[in-house]
Amino acid sequence: MVSKTDDIPASVPNCNPVDLADEAGDGAQDCKESSKTHLKDSCGCGHSADTAMVNGDGAHGHTEEAESKQDGNGEADGGEDSNEQEVIVIQDTGFTVKIQAPGTEPFDLQVSPQEMVQEIHQVLMDREDTCHRTCFSLQLDGNVLDNFAELKSIEGLQEGSLLKVVEEPYTVREARIHVRHIRDLLKSLDPSDAYNGVDCNSLSFLSIFTDGDLGDSGKRKKKGNELEQIDCTPPEHILPGSKDRPLVPLQPQNKDWKPMQCLKVLTMSGWNPPPGNRKMHGDLMYLYIVTVEERHISVTASTRGFYLNQSTTYTFNPKPANPSFLSHSLVELLSQISPAFKKNFTALQKKRVQRHPFERIATPFQVYSWTAPQVDHAMDCVRAEDAYTSRLGYEEHIPGQTRDWNEELQTTRELPRKNLPERLLRERAIFKVHSDFAAAATRGAMAVIDGNVMAINPGEETRMQMFIWNNIFFSLGFDVRDHYRELGGDAAAHAAPTNDLNGVRAYGAVDVEGLYTLGTVVVDYRGYRVTAQSIIPGILEREQEQSVIYGSIDFGKTVVSHSKYLELLEKTSRPLKVQRHSVLNEKNDNVELCSSVECKGIIGNDGRHYILDLLRTFPPDLNFLPVDGEVLPPESQRQGFPRQHRHRLACLRQELIEAFVEHRYLLFMKMAALQLMQQKANKDTKTDTPAITETSESTSESKDDTAPTQTASSDSPSATEASTDSTSPADNNNTTAASQTATDSEETSSKPATNGPLELAATQNGECKSPLEGKELEESIPGLAQAKELAETLVAEDGSCIDPKSREVVLNACKAVGSISNTSFDIRFNPDIFSPGVRFPDDSADDVQKQKQLLKDAAAFLVSCQIPSLVKDCLDHSALPMDGATLTEALRQRGINVRYLGTVLEFVDKTPAKGQLEHFYRIGISELITRCAKHIFKTYLQGVELSALSAAVSHFLNCFLSSFPDAVAHLPPDELVSRRKSRKRRNRVPGGGDNTAWASLTPSELWKNIASEAQSYYHFTIQCESVDQVVEKYGLQKTTLLREISVKTGIQILIKEYNFDSRHKPAFTEEDILNIFPVVKHVNPKASDAFHFFQSGQAKVQQGFLKEGCELINEALNLFNNVYGAMHVEICACLRLLARLNYIMGDHPEALSNQQKAVLMSERVLGIEHPNTIQEYMHLALYCFANGQLSTALKLLYRARYLMLLVSGEDHPEMALLDSNIGLVLHGVMEYDLSLRFLENALTINTKYHGARSLKVALSHHLVARVYESKAEFRSALQHEKEGYTIYKNQMGEAHEKTKESSEYLKYLTQQAVALQRTMNEIYKNGSNASIMPLKFTAPSMASVLEQLNIINGIIFIPLSQKDLENLKAEVQRRQQLQELGKSEEPTEDTPLELEDKIPID
Repeated sequence: MVSKTDDIPASVPNCNPVDLADEAGDGAQDCKESSKTHLKDSCGCGHSADTAMVNGDGAHGHTEEAESKQDGNGEADGGEDSNEQEVIVIQDTGFTVKIQAPGTEPFDLQVSPQEMVQEIHQVLMDREDTCHRTCFSLQLDGNVLDNFAELKSIEGLQEGSLLKVVEEPYTVREARIHVRHIRDLLKSLDPSDAYNGVDCNSLSFLSIFTDGDLGDSGKRKKKGNELEQIDCTPPEHILPGSKDRPLVPLQPQNKDWKPMQCLKVLTMSGWNPPPGNRKMHGDLMYLYIVTVEERHISVTASTRGFYLNQSTTYTFNPKPANPSFLSHSLVELLSQISPAFKKNFTALQKKRVQRHPFERIATPFQVYSWTAPQVDHAMDCVRAEDAYTSRLGYEEHIPGQTRDWNEELQTTRELPRKNLPERLLRERAIFKVHSDFAAAATRGAMAVIDGNVMAINPGEETRMQMFIWNNIFFSLGFDVRDHYRELGGDAAAHAAPTNDLNGVRAYGAVDVEGLYTLGTVVVDYRGYRVTAQSIIPGILEREQEQSVIYGSIDFGKTVVSHSKYLELLEKTSRPLKVQRHSVLNEKNDNVELCSSVECKGIIGNDGRHYILDLLRTFPPDLNFLPVDGEVLPPESQRQGFPRQHRHRLACLRQELIEAFVEHRYLLFMKMAALQLMQQKANKDTKTDTPAITETSESTSESKDDTAPTQTASSDSPSATEASTDSTSPADNNNTTAASQTATDSEETSSKPATNGPLELAATQNGECKSPLEGKELEESIPGLAQAKELAETLVAEDGSCIDPKSREVVLNACKAVGSISNTSFDIRFNPDIFSPGVRFPDDSADDVQKQKQLLKDAAAFLVSCQIPSLVKDCLDHSALPMDGATLTEALRQRGINVRYLGTVLEFVDKTPAKGQLEHFYRIGISELITRCAKHIFKTYLQGVELSALSAAVSHFLNCFLSSFPDAVAHLPPDELVSRRKSRKRRNRVPGGGDNTAWASLTPSELWKNIASEAQSYYHFTIQCESVDQVVEKYGLQKTTLLREISVKTGIQILIKEYNFDSRHKPAFTEEDILNIFPVVKHVNPKASDAFHFFQSGQAKVQQGFLKEGCELINEALNLFNNVYGAMHVEICACLRLLARLNYIMGDHPEALSNQQKAVLMSERVLGIEHPNTIQEYMHLALYCFANGQLSTALKLLYRARYLMLLVSGEDHPEMALLDSNIGLVLHGVMEYDLSLRFLENALTINTKYHGARSLKVALSHHLVARVYESKAEFRSALQHEKEGYTIYKNQMGEAHEKTKESSEYLKYLTQQAVALQRTMNEIYKNGSNASIMPLKFTAPSMASVLEQLNIINGIIFIPLSQKDLENLKAEVQRRQQLQELGKSEEPTEDTPLELEDKIPID
């Protein structure tokens, strides 16, 4: 993508009307790759050895890039198979062209050969001096360039060529694009689109705290040490201990947003379209404009440009006015007519261009804000036109008008994917179509519920209606025609769409060629659940019975199968762990399936094989599915399972299946190894073998394994590709044959797809009774490592091993872990077990029994392993949820469904270390309560008619949060009383419902309902009758509850201070409810290659190879940009890591620039108060401090603290880190008293959450002591440092350097204290003429503060002198040359940089 400055990742502006369905690729293809070599990277992703590695940093024309271009090859393995790696060399050096636009000086533009001419158009439409042109062509030596030609294909285009911008005649389409573009420019600083959640705009406030762009301010502001003029006092509500949680500061006022008015009105004229005689004079359309000077004018858009005509509001006179000011651009015309327009438009564009591009690029998916100020509603022709046409994205730029979503979704899947460039192109296309489809589906779903779409079966009752809009099929989440009667009726119909979506996600990730799924989006809006799906060609013309050729349409009564489908689904069987099985049909014949029976196969008219209804892709969760005659394992029974659930569609999550199989694999390896040991020990007798099998089986469930990372399990562990499971992380050990890794005795499993060495943890939960556990097992039996290796080789042969004894070993191990094969490890599930109505043939009874046992084991594994491991991770702070969303994410990563929330909370309640989990418990309770409230709100809203919506929502919030005991609903006074009150009309809108039952809800009734919902859904008891009791009992905050419920239900409220605690009036009025947004669930297509680079980069960094890690991550960033465009959550993570590496390697300005992008992106893509955003703010503050921008650093930390208070309150382990940061910075600017308030708070929180003996607490004591020293209060300083010293001594021993440092500091403090006392005594004795020794009161140096900041933020520095760096560079180059010569053996002195010097002990 052409980028104007090197550090903008080629943004495409948000005003890109001509963006043709993005063949141009939304920018940011910064990969100026000089050569692409291959990484021998056996990642768990099928294409073991051909992941291409692309070099280059995307910044063009920089000299220092030259050397990093060569370093990239340090990854390529010139080993034996270099011949089979196709090396793609893309000759891609950027070059510069000159652009000459009418009326401006020629300017230079950096371009790359891959770009299309189209992209130069985009840049010109965004540049300050050419942004008002839209209708032009680019010409080289008089030849017009084709918009879709790549630059490299153009004859004669080279370095220094001059491209002329030539104005072209308008057409109606071009004129409309022009007006739309001008309107976009006029609105470019106006945040109302972000508040209204349209066009993928979202809010960002970073620039308010950094006063614009950090890049320049770094250079601008360094005038000496700016200590004097910093105002450090935070607002009252940010100080530790403050109970006030104001809402207004969430959205600070941005002075840029006070719009500079350029025009009062710009709209289509009522005289449109031009009559025939005027059409023949070239009139295209008429505009009506009111200037700031109150001049009303009528403008004609003609083929030659824009001019004033003589029409008025009531008389049509299309003749040109005198003077007519004919101009090719509307901006030029208006600048001539209105001086105010000219002045303000210029100023506006200056400001627009100064904003960071990340503040204005569109996000891939819409983000909604739950608060907004009162925004004036202005007249806007484009908005009005968009609302009444079904224009979505860029229909008018695509031939054929409406988009055939199904065709687009499937065609992108069919694109070739043999090498990296092809995969990038394919993934980019898939991602783009998905985000467009999600936007269209959301818009359609809202239209359906708002009653703007005609049903295709209008005769049926409302809840049974189905809709088609814009080639998307919509259905409501109700149980139509008793389809789900046996599975739980409406509750099942509500759960099915999300299950189906998870199935679509899983099959999409496996990505089998030839198997197609539907585009699926689930939208919750105004209490209704709408499923949007793309339409299979031809399905609407046929009856369902005749089109389904695989699966069942009646939950298993009649079943059919099809060989082609079996063949395709067989390929998904291993990655998804679905077992191929037979069921009986209505004639009692065996029918073979490789999925659940509801999964239907339909061949569309396009000949593609579609599968749909994937709601049972994953096996049922027996903890929530009581089955007569089946008994669950004791682990589940102890926790009170099985429990009745709302519906019978409760499934295990894919993450759980992965973790369970992984856990079984470890068990399998261990057993095989043990039996081999015994075979060695007693060659003559073979009696003990079965005994072991049993002990292991009995403990198999209580094993706790610390490696439930998403890993693939594969049949033969030595398969180089590990498995085609697309979720498995890249193999960071770069080993191909499994047996190479098996030598390490720690590494119990060497399945190539696992992430780093797996350890078996001896569990903490006291549930493992077996002596054969984890490490003890390895110590108790000598030579286990060798036995393991043997086991590896056995299993690796895929059962073809010659020795019958070893075959028996494998057989025993297979039986014990429930493998479906007897010769190798292979666990799969039959999703039809326990499905009502499904019958199995008699010959598979044995198999079915095995499967039942496996399901019970998996259910028990969730309760006995995954929940304890989550709690353990929270105890050691490797999982740190801060709000409801991050808590659910933590549950789901471990495969725990949210319906287990009550169980998790009970588990925490019984944990001995409950005090250290208070934050987790509190977030869990608030999540549980708001989810119950959401369930109730859903049905509550269904009975509200549109005109009463804001009154109903405010009434609900009053009942939920306000202390006012008798909240009375304000029934909307009929503003419009109709003459004839005819009550006969039937509301045909799904969101109809002419009743006012909602108004009778009372707070006590709502809280009763919440408590009973918590009991029935989560099996958790809340004994509280009102919001105040809940807040009191669990230490919740009403603001936090308000945020959680608003985000979950899509409510947007007015940003102002709400008085929740008043007992005299309700907190909310209907004026406070501004909007209700949809809550959207959809598939997130992934950038697989980029992700593998990112992971390899992380692995390199962990091994200490920072430079290589940095390059891989830069590469990942390029590829992410290539697939996702410039804005995406994963790019945000990439930038954060990059910034951290820049910082560690000493490049502070670069760290600052990358972290600034990460913060902006997190605000835009995740939300301004998302926990991730809070952490990005903290990192940015650190880098600002290191760059000497102290006041900015403080502002950012205060912002982070404010958000943290709003989102989770003060009592949270992360708050200790934040307060330590704030305290240190304040110490640095000599605000000692303030600094102490924050540091002492951090000390309290650390003591609470890490235990009084933790090293974190010792560090906290030390930081407090330093501030007391600066205040010359040596007694307090000594007291704190002594505490710290004691901890160090007890934890680390006398000899450790930390203990020594602490004792040195104690001596120093004692000397200072004695000196001070002497001086004081001197003064007392001799009065004023005492000879006073000058005392040393030193302000802390910035370097020492920074050092402490780095320690608490866990940043490790590798002290490298300039000389070291030179040596390092030489070393890297030498290594490269060696590799290029094919000497792949690594030189011995190649140890990673020693990290030992400065690692903080925490």
